[in-house]
Amino acid sequence: MKKWTVTALILLLLTFFAQAQRTPEELYENEFPAPEFAPGLDWINVDEPLTMAGLQGKIVILDFWTYGCVNCLHIIPVLERIETKFADEVVVIGVHSAKFENEGQTENLRQIVQRYAVHHPVVNDNEFVIWRSYGVNAWPTVAIINPRGKLVVRQAGEIPFEAFDTYLTGMIEYFDGLDESLIDRSPLQLALEGASDPGTPLLFPGKVLADAASSRLFIADSSHNRIVIVDMDTHEVLDIIGSGARGFTGGTFDEARFDKPQGMALDGDWLYIADVNNHAIRLADLAAREVMTLAGNGSMGISRLPFGQDISNPLGVSLRSPWDVELDDAGRLHIAMAGTHQLYIYEPAANRLFPSVGNGREANLNGVSLADSELAQPSGLYYAGAGKLYFADSESSAIRLADFANDLVSVVAGTTANSLFDFGDIDGALGENRLQHALGIEGAPDGTLYIADTYNSRIKIIPSGETATQTLAGLGGSGGYADGPASQAEFDEPGGLSLAEGILYIADTNNHVIRTIDLEQGAVGTLRFANPEALVIDAESLTLLGGNQVDDEPIRLDAQQVAVGEGALSLQLSFADDLKINPLIDSQLAVMQDGEALAEIVVAQRITSLPITFSEAGGSLQAELTLYYCREGAEALCYIESARWDIVYETAESAAQSEIVLARQIHAPA
Repeated sequence: MKKWTVTALILLLLTFFAQAQRTPEELYENEFPAPEFAPGLDWINVDEPLTMAGLQGKIVILDFWTYGCVNCLHIIPVLERIETKFADEVVVIGVHSAKFENEGQTENLRQIVQRYAVHHPVVNDNEFVIWRSYGVNAWPTVAIINPRGKLVVRQAGEIPFEAFDTYLTGMIEYFDGLDESLIDRSPLQLALEGASDPGTPLLFPGKVLADAASSRLFIADSSHNRIVIVDMDTHEVLDIIGSGARGFTGGTFDEARFDKPQGMALDGDWLYIADVNNHAIRLADLAAREVMTLAGNGSMGISRLPFGQDISNPLGVSLRSPWDVELDDAGRLHIAMAGTHQLYIYEPAANRLFPSVGNGREANLNGVSLADSELAQPSGLYYAGAGKLYFADSESSAIRLADFANDLVSVVAGTTANSLFDFGDIDGALGENRLQHALGIEGAPDGTLYIADTYNSRIKIIPSGETATQTLAGLGGSGGYADGPASQAEFDEPGGLSLAEGILYIADTNNHVIRTIDLEQGAVGTLRFANPEALVIDAESLTLLGGNQVDDEPIRLDAQQVAVGEGALSLQLSFADDLKINPLIDSQLAVMQDGEALAEIVVAQRITSLPITFSEAGGSLQAELTLYYCREGAEALCYIESARWDIVYETAESAAQSEIVLARQIHAPA
């Protein structure tokens, strides 16, 4: 049984699901109809816009979010668990009400849906129409609508799965007790974006680290859940850390599992890695080719720790989305703990971890001590020496400085106001310039600072000895992809920077590539791997034999009676609660009709249908399934299953059906 902190228990007792103090009618019924969705909005993951009227009979969860908000990202895995456990009764809909202008563009939102594997409908509410109709005033917020179409819950903040589980289970039991027909258990038809193939060996790379001393480049291939090591001179792939499967395991480079790794720091042959979705700090021993965990237990923490509090057992603590790491000249590892809006320090020699900057409240408070400062989702780090640690404070759209020698936090670029909504794309003096959700910061020995101004899709600088920002490269706007002179180059949400030997390396996240700027020539290029074949993920090697016993004999169905003419062959898969189709490799259903190949289709959903024409004379079908599936939240445990069917069908005018169903129960091996 999971152990909860006192804070978590209080949350569980005081929020909307406190059934012990409310009757079922009070918990699950209401007279307030859920407002209808506004027309004319862009929808993702469905072919047609949804309506509340059309969802009658479903329990609907609306997730109000904006994709730059780390607390909103924390909700996504919780919703995934809900979608798995309550797949028949609950429909989750993401209502994306953008904070930043860049987030409000549908194509950018579509890429985020792909990056974070969001498998439910998402509506782009960039004018806040749905937001206002539901009276929402914070990200994230969830609203729950009962099967009668009534709004029964509106709750701001991160809500743990256990709370949803308790409430939804009770609601389903309540309405089934009244009348089992009140809940519509038919599947919602989706048109999932999936993770489209960008045509490059990388997938949403988040950070990059260049080491001139060893002539190595380290790339966080974030959505491939691995670290790629490249020769800086030849651009040859030297090694890969991680198999590419999501998970939280150590061991050899080939066995290790990560979940959306981001920032890295190098100390000799030790590579520190911020493993964001595992909420952990990992260490890769480059000489031994082994991965271990230094801090974090793999689960997300639910509360912040006060400034300076020692964590006696770093491996036992639940952290919250560490986004970047940076070593200082004393060998201490600084951590951008985005999820608690703080910076941490890890001391390797003493195995000591503690919050070092920020009280944990999300704000942009400067001119105060390290302890009293307030940060807003720090996501990038650069240590300049002499106790000066620069950090990209993304939600305040500012570059800020933690001065450990003078116990002071200040701002060096972006808004100087204590505001999280003062952003833009303006160069100039401090106090006038503006950034938009900057994620990366790097520096040169001469004091020049380089900024990944992420949502402006630009690279900016603060020249040595100056305080004003200038645009170094990128046309800005909605982003694009173009090499050439820096003034004409285009980027798409660059997230990380690293400088070595006069070359600035850039993780150009939404373009799925590493870009370079030759600072002397002023030219932007794209890094091309000398051996890109080394980066192809062999997904089949990640799988084990599935849980159903499969022998050489096909499954023979009783003769099927169908109507003459157009019909369908439908594959219907049912999974145990914690299993799902593996998105890393295409599962396939091959079908033959009367001995001739008919079709070979990709199986990406639980229900897959293939049109069939049933001839008057009857006939036969042969179907062969190759299914790759894995555990929800632990994609390192992946399986493969095969099944074959032989079907004989007969047609008759009196036949009521025109569909043949192949049902398969999927479970993992014992």
